[in-house]
Amino acid sequence: MWRFGYRPRPQEAGVRVSDRALLTGAVGALLAALLVWSLWGNNLVPHKRILLELVTPSDWWGGAPSRAASTASSIYDSLFATLVLYYFARVGNWKEVVQRYVIDRPQPSRALRAAVLGALVVWLVVWHGLLSYYRLVVSLTPSDWLFGGGDPETTLQRLQLLKTALTLLALWPFAVAGDWLGLLRSLNRPKTASESRVTAAPDPVADWQELRIHGQSATAERLAGEASTGRMNDVDCARIRRAWRSVVADPVRLDAFTSAVLSDGARACLHPSGQRDLPTRMATHDLLTSQVRIGRYTDAERTPPAHRAAGAAVDPGTLGTSLLVVGPSGAGKTSRLVRPIAESLALQALAGQAALVMVSASGTPLGPDQGYDIVIKPGDRTSTYDLDLYGGTDDPDEAATLLADVLAGDWTEVDLRRAMTVLAQLLGPFRAVHGRFPSVSELRALLDGEPSALERLKTLLDPHEHSLLYRELDARARQAGVPGDLGIVLSDRLGCLDRPVFTGFFDTSVDARPFTLRSLDHPLRIRIDLPERAHPEAAQLLARLVLAQFTASTATRTDRSLFACLVLDDATHAITAGSVRALRRLRESHAGVVLSLRALGDVPEHLRQPLVAAVGCHAAFSGITTWEGALFAQAWGTEWVETTEVAKHTVFADQPLTRLIHAVRKLGTGKPVTTDAVTVRQVERERWSASELAHGVPAGHAVLSLTSVRGEHAPPLLVDLRG
Repeated sequence: MWRFGYRPRPQEAGVRVSDRALLTGAVGALLAALLVWSLWGNNLVPHKRILLELVTPSDWWGGAPSRAASTASSIYDSLFATLVLYYFARVGNWKEVVQRYVIDRPQPSRALRAAVLGALVVWLVVWHGLLSYYRLVVSLTPSDWLFGGGDPETTLQRLQLLKTALTLLALWPFAVAGDWLGLLRSLNRPKTASESRVTAAPDPVADWQELRIHGQSATAERLAGEASTGRMNDVDCARIRRAWRSVVADPVRLDAFTSAVLSDGARACLHPSGQRDLPTRMATHDLLTSQVRIGRYTDAERTPPAHRAAGAAVDPGTLGTSLLVVGPSGAGKTSRLVRPIAESLALQALAGQAALVMVSASGTPLGPDQGYDIVIKPGDRTSTYDLDLYGGTDDPDEAATLLADVLAGDWTEVDLRRAMTVLAQLLGPFRAVHGRFPSVSELRALLDGEPSALERLKTLLDPHEHSLLYRELDARARQAGVPGDLGIVLSDRLGCLDRPVFTGFFDTSVDARPFTLRSLDHPLRIRIDLPERAHPEAAQLLARLVLAQFTASTATRTDRSLFACLVLDDATHAITAGSVRALRRLRESHAGVVLSLRALGDVPEHLRQPLVAAVGCHAAFSGITTWEGALFAQAWGTEWVETTEVAKHTVFADQPLTRLIHAVRKLGTGKPVTTDAVTVRQVERERWSASELAHGVPAGHAVLSLTSVRGEHAPPLLVDLRG
């Protein structure tokens, strides 16, 4: 959940009573209370004073009642009135009436309703004498003060004073219910600028107590001054706090940290790009907890009470288990989920906490180029950076394994071990001769089995110094061109990169410095724009290439303090058996992958269930099919729920009086008189069925389930991504 500003919701009551039934019961209880009090006040209750006479002297009631007898009678009547009010208030549920129609109303309607209700009660009870409370107050007042001097005008004034005091006392609970004092304070207090301004992100914490604890008061004061004057933003706060944690881990860095903060203030320990924020922000972020708000959990019965109407958020702790996003085009995957996640990781990279690799089709609105450190555009002549085809490795076998998974990983009819062997038979000898790996055109010529290319390589390879490599190359030359040769198949797949538009890319010359994903030890923001519209096959192959290189490079990282994340905006045809196996190993590497798919049909059938099981977080958008929903329903499992079945049976009355009572009850409730047969049982059901996922998710919503790297998990819940 979104932690900033979260407040647990109060415990909800049971089934809400309808307004008609509530008001009917309250009015009926009020009429019954008035009837009982009328009978009591008119001495129509037999043996009315028997209890009073038992506890008072008998001579009080022999003749004319004395003042003591009148006082005792007033106390007795007031106690009975209180008992009647309490009983019928409970029966008529007056507390719920006041709560629903007075307290729950916004101001000033709340105060006005309480005032009207209080005025009515005061007029009836105090000034009209409906109940015996005024008589009780008069009886308890000393007669010497009340009737002192024998002046009728003075007595009337003092009686009016008693009524006024009793009026104020009677209005006090209505003032509390209407929050009159709070309304007056809000009217008298001017609205400050901080209250009128809506902040999109939490303010950075400016106390810096962790520095003061370690004796760095001067440094803390400098940072506190920067924060108080508004020169420090949330990225600065998160970046400097991370730098301080590195100082605590390695005290040798203390002098450099202190001098940087004292001289540069909020600009200390800057990102290598020199940027302190992104050019634009579309989502709400909390960098102190590394969370990004992606929506709001719906206030529905299926949602647990603690999550209802609370914000939904993700952080590196959940992205470390990888996230699979499935939804048709136009469902909002990119704008409402992928971009906020990429934006959050880019901010964390500026704070020195993460490394981001964003892969999307060219033209996808994922922020300007200025928001990234490296922008690679294969097929675009204006691209400044190039991509290493072999992932920066020097091992021919590792490069062969990588390329085999990229070129043939999505083909079930091709044996990956044979494909890896074919590539290794060529890459090893070529690197031994030239000190580098072949370019795309050179590798394609070798895979095609061109005699000139193979003979030239065999001529340059020393059979004595590299006897094993020479034997491998000789075996490849014998297999070239025979039926079933995988080299031709791999060459055809690689041909989509051997196009004129890619001339100059994937350079493997000695002087070339292509970008490699082995640089993820640094807080980089990388975006790779794929030519999906002009060259869809090449874009799919490059997506598989980046995914394979990312999983391979994160597994070999020595410094895993940074969270590395690959975001594939369109993972169509990018999933292979090798990548699914690699996804399971990313958790221990402090890395994760976000895979966005239009449909699970873009994944080979034998990989769909393993893919859903390999990732820890899932997001099913509105518009998926029932068979896709069945895979999610199977992954999310079942739960035990308590179901209540109520069978209503109409009651038919035979006696006229009973019929009259039933008619009055039907008039008040609007329903016929019935008896309920209730059956409560525990049943096991799917958390979300395939039909509910396909037809019950509204537009702009998604069913989101999250799992953290620590094993904590949240059930699949409906999230409104627009809130």
